[in-house]
Parts: sequence; C-alpha cells; structure tokens
Amino acid sequence: MELQSIKNRFGIIGNSAGLNHALHVAEQVAGTDLTVLIVGESGVGKEIFSQIIHSLSARKHNPFIAVNCGAIPEGTIDSELFGHEKGAFTGAVDSRKGYFETVNGGTIFLDEIGEMPLGTQARLLRMLETGEYIRVGSSKVQKANVRVIAATNKDLLDLTRQGKFRQDLYYRLSTVPIRVPALRERQEDIPVLFRKFATDFAEKYRTKVIQLDSGANQLLLSYKWPGNIRELKNIAEQISVLSEEPVVSADVLQRFLPAANDHNTGMALMPAAAAGIHHSEPLTDTERDIFYKLFYEMRKDLNDLKQLVFELSRGQNVNLNAESFAPAGTTTFTHPAENVTPIIAGPYLPANPLYYPNATDTVDHHEEVEETLALSDREKEFIIKALKKHKNRRRDAAQELGISERTLYRKIKEYDIKD
Repeated sequence: MELQSIKNRFGIIGNSAGLNHALHVAEQVAGTDLTVLIVGESGVGKEIFSQIIHSLSARKHNPFIAVNCGAIPEGTIDSELFGHEKGAFTGAVDSRKGYFETVNGGTIFLDEIGEMPLGTQARLLRMLETGEYIRVGSSKVQKANVRVIAATNKDLLDLTRQGKFRQDLYYRLSTVPIRVPALRERQEDIPVLFRKFATDFAEKYRTKVIQLDSGANQLLLSYKWPGNIRELKNIAEQISVLSEEPVVSADVLQRFLPAANDHNTGMALMPAAAAGIHHSEPLTDTERDIFYKLFYEMRKDLNDLKQLVFELSRGQNVNLNAESFAPAGTTTFTHPAENVTPIIAGPYLPANPLYYPNATDTVDHHEEVEETLALSDREKEFIIKALKKHKNRRRDAAQELGISERTLYRKIKEYDIKD
C-alpha cells in the first residue's frame, strides 16, 4: 500500500522525511509477527502507529486493545494483563480473564511500557519468549497467541542502566524500533496541520475558518511545541472558538500560546511562577530541584522569624539592629509602653505595631526542632495531603497538585504510599 493511501485511511497529515520513514517501517513490519517498539515524545501520535500495524497485518480481523501501563496501579497490573483466580487477593470475588487471554489471536498495545513494574516485566518477558503466562493466584500455565506492540516516551536504555527496566526485555521488545518524530522536527507540516484542525473546528462550532497572517505563521514555526500535535490541536481549537477576527496576527496568537510556567511539570509550578521565570520549554529536573530548594529555604527563613518572635514574647534580650536587619524600605515601630523591644515591620511581619504586654510570662518548655528540607519528603507529604483531601480520588488529587494522573501513579509507587 502506498504511503499516501495509509495517510488518507488513518487521517495522517504531513510529508516530512521523518514521518514518511516511520510510516514506511510500520508498513514493512505489519505483515510479520515481530514485536515493535514505538519511541517518541508524548503527543506525537504513537498509538496511531500501533493501529496501522494491526490493521495491515493478518490479525486485522482479531481483537486489538490499547493498555496504558502508567495508568494501572502496580498492585493490579498483573491481574489486568494476565488475569486472576477467585480469592487470589482481597477483592478477587471471581475469576477474571486478563488482556492477553481476551485478545488471543490479536494485538495488544502496551503504551508507556517504561512505567511497568519489574515483576510484571518478568511475566511479560516470559509471555514474549514462550507464549505462556500464569494467572495471579494460579499454578496452571496457559498459552496465548498475541502480538505485542509497545511504546514509550522515555529512554529505556537509560532506565536499564538505572535498574528500572530489564535489559533482556528491552532487547526483546525492540526487535523493530520505530521512532516517531516530534512536531518541532516536522516544521513543514505545522502550517498544514493547523489549517486542517482550524477547518475541522470551524465546521464543528459553525464558525468561520481562521487564518494566520505571515507573522503568526512565523511564530507558529518558531514555537517549540513541547506538547506536540496534541498541543497544536488544542491551540487551534481555542483560537477557533475565541478569536474575534478571521485573520489572526502574531500578537493575537501569542496570547493563546501557553506561558512558560504552564509547561512546567510536577509541583515546581508554584515556585517557578512566583520567581517570575519564563521558559520556552519545560523545566529540567535540575531546575526543578533548584526551585524546590529555594522554596524550602524561604520556609526555613520564616521559621527563624517565628523563633525570633517567640523569644521576644518571652522577654529575652534580643539585639535587633533595625538598620542592618531590616530590608530596604521597611519601617521600625515602637510602642509607648516601657521596656518593649521594637519590632520590625517588613515583608514577613505585619505592618502594624506588634508588642507583647505580658512579656514576663514564661513558657514551661520549648524545644527547637530542625525541620527536614528533603525534597522527596515534602513531595510525599503534599501527595498524601492531596489524596486525603480528595478521599483517595487520584484524578482529583492529580489536578490539585498540578500533575498528570500518570505522574501521580508513578509517585505513589515511588514513595510506597498506601491508600
């Protein structure tokens, strides 16, 4: 089948060399039973390649199922894939078929394979090599004839070096690798994709088809598109609905492109936004660590100020030099009462006179506790609080934390957080 026919059949738009090569490899491998590993960033359309391979194969009339490994909790993924027997674990009131048994004779697409737990990886490796598997809670070996297509947006070789992914499974999966290029690597396809999306949304919402002037087109090409095709489609939809003019200028388009802090991932969003820092790309792990450290150092400073106020309340002789201690632009206040230590009003303390008339009162016991600044402890604490607040509804907790549901599942697994 010609590439253009494949594009028309599956709604693929573009003619870049990287895209054409990936489609050509998918077409070549479709007629075999080889295991395929599709590699590419989030949002590039990896799942459509799995559908192409299945639809052009001899298994096309048999079942096809897509499974997101990152969205299934570690404790249940074995049961989901391989099934379980009645009483195998708490809540297993009946026997259940797994995906491999359900799609026997067909194709299973394992998305985000890098999120799969090591124990499940061993089961999958056996399935790939022998076609055999065992249900959870059973000792009976069963067989299944299933083709596996896997996908990842991570560097699996790097994960093998970290001990998070089995090397033997990596080489077994990557019999035929297909790399789907990122949108920024397909610049000639960006205007065509945008026009297609704009036309579709104009028809959907019964509005005029928006067009971009030359400046907006240039901005469209220069933007990095960290969210790839998914992000481009979202932007086209927003402009189709909200733009008041049929021809969009660069200034108008700029308002629809996400600000830098909208791309920040994880809980680094708050310190990054507070610092007023703008990035055209998502924060790196190193940058996130820096912002975490800055945030908690600020918190420690606040704790020191609390301790200072506590000592003042006990009537201790604390030497405050307003000129050297107070930040520029702050004011010192005194109270007419005698023997009251001046308090500095600044960005951390209220701008009202603060004094403790009962300074002679004593506190029986005070112990200063050094608060941990470990980033992992704080992140775990935030996750636990969010889960508790939303009664373990993980989707709501993920929205509260500003992270994806898949990232939340990974963090829960990483910190061994129990429901």
